[in-house]
Amino acid sequence: MRTAVVERNTKETQIRVQLNLDGKGAARLVTGIPFLEHMLEQVARHGMLDLEVEAKGDLHIDAHHTVEDIGITLGQAFYQALGDKSGIRRFGHAYVPLDEALTRVVIDFSGRPGLTYDVKFTRALIGEFDADLVHEFFQGFVNHAQVTLHIDNLRGDNAHHQCETMFKAFARALRMAAEVDPLALGSVPSTKGSL
Repeated sequence: MRTAVVERNTKETQIRVQLNLDGKGAARLVTGIPFLEHMLEQVARHGMLDLEVEAKGDLHIDAHHTVEDIGITLGQAFYQALGDKSGIRRFGHAYVPLDEALTRVVIDFSGRPGLTYDVKFTRALIGEFDADLVHEFFQGFVNHAQVTLHIDNLRGDNAHHQCETMFKAFARALRMAAEVDPLALGSVPSTKGSL
């Protein structure tokens, strides 16, 4: 079973993530941040993984700590669920449009954290959600999943559309990279023998 349950408790946040990489796209999300929940629902649905996130954070200050720590905890869950990464495809990519917006995401479960993020949101707020926090979410994920992740928003006029294409493309790329490759069962996808 490629599953994980991870808890992260600090003075700023209490996060619990439950992940099943071989799920049906179900999500149960209680974070206090409705827009982030909408984005995480895209990750579950388009990544075909089951995801539960429970988060309590210092939202009376702002959403920064909660969003970043959810990214961290989700990254830890992926790292745990994939184990030694034996038999996975390792690389994944996706282009996803939403009306005028288009985003490309490429991921490598390389064991080396690195984020290249080329996104220029058309406005600073998406509803009440600070668009800068999207970068913080992905940086937290990358550092703790130990992946190389490239996110390029190629075009878009509507910030909600831009963000949604990013999360959907992220989900699709995750799904491809984490998928079991029947031709590589029992082997790690690296000439080094480990990732």
